[in-house]
Amino acid sequence: MKPLLFIDVDGPLNPYAAKPHRRPPGYLTYRMMPPTWIAQREGMEPLGRIAPLRVWLNPEHGPKLLALADRFELAWATTWEHDANTHIGPEIALPALPVVEWKTSKRFGPDGTYFKTAELVEYAAGRPFVWLDDELSTRDRRYVEREHSAPALLHWVDPAKGILDDDLGAVAAWAASLAAFE
Repeated sequence: MKPLLFIDVDGPLNPYAAKPHRRPPGYLTYRMMPPTWIAQREGMEPLGRIAPLRVWLNPEHGPKLLALADRFELAWATTWEHDANTHIGPEIALPALPVVEWKTSKRFGPDGTYFKTAELVEYAAGRPFVWLDDELSTRDRRYVEREHSAPALLHWVDPAKGILDDDLGAVAAWAASLAAFE
């Protein structure tokens, strides 16, 4: 079984922390109204006044991530959940991917970890994995080292820049290091 490659949207694929009116090079602007976005705002704003979500995506990311599919099983690990398959993937030429469905909406998990951490360890079920996210900390790394029996790479992506070739190079190098020990 291949290792998993968990992909977050906001931060790694959508560099939301970049300067508000300065889209990073290579990115295109999309205005999206995913169902979860609308549901979060219902009751706070009249339905007709809900503004679309501005998302920056780089069309080169899909093919670059797919190039890793011979070594990894790609999966969404994002609060977009299934909306990532209908709104993000098609814009960057990714096929529908498995989705981690979050059981909690709390911000923090055990031991002060990010809420996703324990659930990704559970989802991986002992498989090696890489996790691309902008919300990773030392607490998350310690938790994974302690609770996950297989190798794992928690790779932080700068949310002002999104995934860079160096990030994907680190993922490929990690996969190569795994293959060397098989």
